[in-house]
Amino acid sequence: MTYYSGPDLARSFRVVRDNTLRIANDIPEDKYGFRATPETRSIGEILAHVAAGSEWQHRLHGIDRKNFVSFEDFARYGQDTRTHEQRLTTRSAIISALEVQGRQFAEWLESLTDDVLAETVGFPPPVNPPQKSRFEMLLGVKEHEMHHRAQLMLMQRLIGQVPHLTRQREARMAARR
Repeated sequence: MTYYSGPDLARSFRVVRDNTLRIANDIPEDKYGFRATPETRSIGEILAHVAAGSEWQHRLHGIDRKNFVSFEDFARYGQDTRTHEQRLTTRSAIISALEVQGRQFAEWLESLTDDVLAETVGFPPPVNPPQKSRFEMLLGVKEHEMHHRAQLMLMQRLIGQVPHLTRQREARMAARR
C-alpha cells in the first residue's frame, strides 16, 4: 500500500504553490487584466481565485470539521470565497494572499494525522459518490490549482512570455547537448 501523509500533502502543495507564485511574479501588473477571451477570467482573477480557493477547504476540514456538507454549506463557502476573491484587486494583494494563505494552508496540512485524512465527508443526493475522504478532498485543492496554473501558462504564451517551467526544461535540455 502506498502511504501519503499530511506532511506529504503539504510538501506537494508547496511545490505547486511555489510554481503558481513564480507565474504571478513573472507576469507584469499591466497584464493582470488580460483575458484569453471576453467571457473568461483575467489573469488577475484566476490568481485571486487560486489564492482564495484553499481557504474554504481549510475551514470545512479544519475549523468547522464537517462530516457532512449540505448544498447550503457549499453555497456559503462559495460566497465567502467569491467575496475574498473580489477583495484581491491588485497584483501585490494577490501575490501576498498567495504567499500567506499558501503558507498557512501548507502548515495546516502538515499537521493532519492519518486518522483525520481517512475520515469521510458525506454529501446529499444526487451527489455521486455520496462521500469522499478528507484526503481526497484536500488533494483536490492541489489539483484545482494545477488546473488554473495550466490556464495561466497558456495565457503567458498569449502575452508573449515563455513560462518558467518551459524555460527550465529547455535549459536542462541545452545543458545535456
